[in-house]
Amino acid sequence: MSLLPGNPLLLYVTDPMCAWCYGFTPVIRRLNALWFGRLTVQVLVGGLNPYAHDPLSAPERDKLAVNWHRSQRKSLLPFDYSFFLQKDAQYDTEPACRALLTVRHLRPGLSLEVLRALHSAFFADGLDLSNTRVLVEVLRPFGIPENLFLAVFETDEIYRQTQEEFQLVEQMGVSTLPSVYLDHAQGPRLISRGFCELPELEERLLQALQIPY
Repeated sequence: MSLLPGNPLLLYVTDPMCAWCYGFTPVIRRLNALWFGRLTVQVLVGGLNPYAHDPLSAPERDKLAVNWHRSQRKSLLPFDYSFFLQKDAQYDTEPACRALLTVRHLRPGLSLEVLRALHSAFFADGLDLSNTRVLVEVLRPFGIPENLFLAVFETDEIYRQTQEEFQLVEQMGVSTLPSVYLDHAQGPRLISRGFCELPELEERLLQALQIPY
């Protein structure tokens, strides 16, 4: 048996357009700050609803709206519900995931901050994250040059890598977003599935760190 390393890698499986992830990302950011130097957080794009090109049906809208309301009650974060007033609203999360993966390649240290900004842009400001111009504007304050971002974001390679990451997440057995895993040579260990508060997440993490492989 081998113990987990002293500076473990935490895998945060998320999606910029996932309401529960929007509520949970502040928890991950606080954990990352509290454990600075003792823990590394890597963001994985889970693909909540990628490649969706048809407008949402009425039942899909209702289910999604209820999900947003529940997340808002739990997280106390602002939500803009104008999305549901759009006649032909689509819910394709692939472009936002690809943008986040692009940032992870270009500026890996900014992944969590950019994720937070994408969450806020979609849920609080009601912006369309399937629009490349919107993505560029969200990233502008982070100092990532537009031409550099687009040079990666629009390549066949980043499309392929995004799809492969969706597949990787599926192979990991992720069934709920957000989910948190501890990485290890013998396979990721599930720490948290769904939303939880910081004390609970820390307790689960400490318990996992004490369990030998």
